[in-house]
Amino acid sequence: MKVIQTNQAPAAIGPYSQGITVNNLFYSSGQIPLTAEGVLVDGDVKEQTHQVFKNLQAVLEEAGASLNTVVKATVFIKNMDDFTAINEVYGEYFSTHKPARSCVEVARLPKDVLVEIEVVALVK
Repeated sequence: MKVIQTNQAPAAIGPYSQGITVNNLFYSSGQIPLTAEGVLVDGDVKEQTHQVFKNLQAVLEEAGASLNTVVKATVFIKNMDDFTAINEVYGEYFSTHKPARSCVEVARLPKDVLVEIEVVALVK
């Protein structure tokens, strides 16, 4: 087991890591729309989703994986009314490669953000 940590994504805001690799699998912690410096992106749900993907790409790269090796994504959203907008951005990152996915509306997310995404990926 290996702990994944990169300065290109926000540091964990609690007692957890950005991700863990076990054998040939990478498990990310949920990424929220914080910049690598820890500043919250205040924009709309599309802007927040783009930041989440930027963070995911950084931790995936550090783990030796990429969006193209993601096998499962879980999307947590504050409001199911944002599903279409989030899905539009999600489709920009997963256009030809489409991993399995779950999407759930939750009562509240850390720092009251609009979206959080976690992934499981194969390590190259």
